[in-house]
Amino acid sequence: MKKKHKIAILSGDGIGPEIMQEAYKIIEILKKKFNLPIETSEYDVGGIAIDKHNNALPENTLNGCKNSDSILFGAVGGDKWNHMPIEKRPEIAGLLNLRKKFNLFANIRPCNLNKKLHYLSPLKSEISKKGFNLICIRELTGGIYFGKSKYDQKKKYAYDTEIYSEYEIQRIAKIAFQIAQKRTKKLVSIDKANVLKSSALWRSVVDKMSKDYSDIQLTHMYIDNATMELIKKPFTFDTVLCSNLFGDILSDECAALSGSIGMLPSASINEYNFGLYEPAGGSAPNITGKNIANPIAQILSLSMLVNYSMNLPNIASLIEESVSETLYNNNLTLDLVQKNKNYISTSEMGNKISEQLLKKV
Repeated sequence: MKKKHKIAILSGDGIGPEIMQEAYKIIEILKKKFNLPIETSEYDVGGIAIDKHNNALPENTLNGCKNSDSILFGAVGGDKWNHMPIEKRPEIAGLLNLRKKFNLFANIRPCNLNKKLHYLSPLKSEISKKGFNLICIRELTGGIYFGKSKYDQKKKYAYDTEIYSEYEIQRIAKIAFQIAQKRTKKLVSIDKANVLKSSALWRSVVDKMSKDYSDIQLTHMYIDNATMELIKKPFTFDTVLCSNLFGDILSDECAALSGSIGMLPSASINEYNFGLYEPAGGSAPNITGKNIANPIAQILSLSMLVNYSMNLPNIASLIEESVSETLYNNNLTLDLVQKNKNYISTSEMGNKISEQLLKKV
């Protein structure tokens, strides 16, 4: 790769800047030891941008992202800004607005548990010892979060509308089918087609598309059954396709199964492969500044950036291996340890992972 890859760094609020510093350690190794032409530029987003620019997504930040090849995101939000109208809060005006601006309709969240690390999961040992490796493909810019809604305080009622077009379903399903082709060729599509008309359309479109992917074993599962089966038999899942709402539910459940939401990275991409890469967790204001946050999700989000936006899957795999090897050596942050057990700090975890990666140069 000769062309310089420009990354817009948006650390944001809460623990965002702390965990981003650990990702920077990996970026420096990629630049200096792997000779990757990476250029980074920092921009304000979320609460800090509101404080400094009176705007959760300032024009300078938006332009910086437009002039970059990808975005590495930290976290936004916190109690300080919760008094603001919902549409102006960091999460909506910053993150959701960013997703809409770049049409980042596909959210990709891998979730895995290595057999050697089965003790990190809250699942029964007879289940966790089997390990699992699945990936959740969530539609991100449609569905109930973007449909017509109303909250009438006087009449004491409210509603939200689930709405999908055939085109929206086709484009997210296409990505899911293509990802499944690179894995075990098993795809399960999640819906509630026995009750919801939007789900009936979802299932119909996915079924029709499956004819173009004859190598893929497609099954359908209702959302209520899927939440139960993920707990009972997570090892039976591989590639999971979900609407916005159902994907939100299942991907967070996956985070719990893997041991901590601090372990779960994500990628949100558009049809041009431009992506925003971020930890699945939030800004965690209660532990901000204590150097105890888990930076693994941030580092693995960088790994996904290297894979999807830079198209360097081999190097991405080395980062992932470095994380796994660090955990195998019983280096655990506070969220991963049992009561009264020793843990390492945010910065120490970043150092340990960096040491493992340097061994692979």
